[in-house]
Amino acid sequence: MFYVASAFLESKGLRFSKHSAVIGAFGEQFAKTGELPADFHRFLIDAQDLRQDSDYGLDSAFSIEDVEELLGRAERFVNLAEERLAG
Repeated sequence: MFYVASAFLESKGLRFSKHSAVIGAFGEQFAKTGELPADFHRFLIDAQDLRQDSDYGLDSAFSIEDVEELLGRAERFVNLAEERLAG
């Protein structure tokens, strides 16, 4: 989802390398303006939180349901990019 969000930002001439910068800019440029549904900003925030937990959490464990939900969100994100950025 990070790379999809980066592609959306690049479509506006914006480039960031840090996850936090991409998430923040995506929220400012797309969610707050209503250009894209705010759910997708939430998807990015939640995915980053899970990533942080898995990288640094001592007792991080994800259920199959957690993974399926994350994959579904990622698929929705890719579909949105294909729809909006194609061309």
